[in-house]
Amino acid sequence: MSLFSIFDIAGSGMSAQSLRLNTTASNLANADSVSSSVDQVYRTRSPVFSAVLDDAQQGYTQGSVQVKGVIESQAPIRQEYNPSHPLANQDGYVFHSNVDPIAEMANMMSASRSYQNNVEIANTSKQLLLRTLQLGQ
Repeated sequence: MSLFSIFDIAGSGMSAQSLRLNTTASNLANADSVSSSVDQVYRTRSPVFSAVLDDAQQGYTQGSVQVKGVIESQAPIRQEYNPSHPLANQDGYVFHSNVDPIAEMANMMSASRSYQNNVEIANTSKQLLLRTLQLGQ
């Protein structure tokens, strides 16, 4: 394993958590959105990550995080009978997004802490490398 690979690992973790924060922010921004159709209503989105391991004869010398994609939740959409709403369909129903703001806030706090941990790993590694170089002086 390369001495500098820790920066690649921490960088991939920061990139993944940044995507997670962005999708969470998008979910929260659309939490109160409504639509006249089930097909057009906003659905909660979540990124899917996987670990990528560098297979050196099954020794796994290095790992990183890879984004596999972003999926939409299949949780049921809440419908409300409100024929006076401007977006009500011909039956008088308005469809609300399936975003759970409390779960999204917890997800945002978790992603933020994970991002901060990766930043701390990169900073600590940088300090250790600098101190190692100073030993040779």
